[in-house]
Amino acid sequence: MNRREAVQRISLLMGGALSAPAMAGILGQKTNLGESVQVTAQQEALLAEVADVIIPTTSTPGAKAAGAEKFIVRVMRDCYPMEDQKKFYAGLAKLDSDSQAAYGKGFVALSNDQKIDMVKKLTTTDQAFFRRLKELAVTGYFTSEIGASQALEYVEVPGRLEACIPYKKGQKAWAI
Repeated sequence: MNRREAVQRISLLMGGALSAPAMAGILGQKTNLGESVQVTAQQEALLAEVADVIIPTTSTPGAKAAGAEKFIVRVMRDCYPMEDQKKFYAGLAKLDSDSQAAYGKGFVALSNDQKIDMVKKLTTTDQAFFRRLKELAVTGYFTSEIGASQALEYVEVPGRLEACIPYKKGQKAWAI
């Protein structure tokens, strides 16, 4: 199985097909040959915090520990046109300003419960931004070393095919 086929199977495992730019990013392609938005350290830190709300640390490390924000920044820069990048980072800035308006401080400074509340509100107030953010965060997480080896079962060199193997209670899903 080649990498493209593996990524396609992962996307189906995660609940659907990935967008073309996300798929290109996973495969390391660069489809945006024009200018890109310059991302600040504060924006990257904000992305890390939001991604960590989407995939928090539990018995396995969360999205922040996996570096999902770096994947998001790279894929946005390399695979999305400038207009889409501007919309995405405007959505991120709006989340931060909404946090400031609701709680008197930026998203990064909020308590965990307040962050969860702001992301829940985001699912209804800006669905397009949230869906793109979630797609990139989940994809970045499950294609990272942490996501593929600690959150999923991983066999580096697969053995023979056994089509019907019952899961054990508490067993993780398999990385493909």
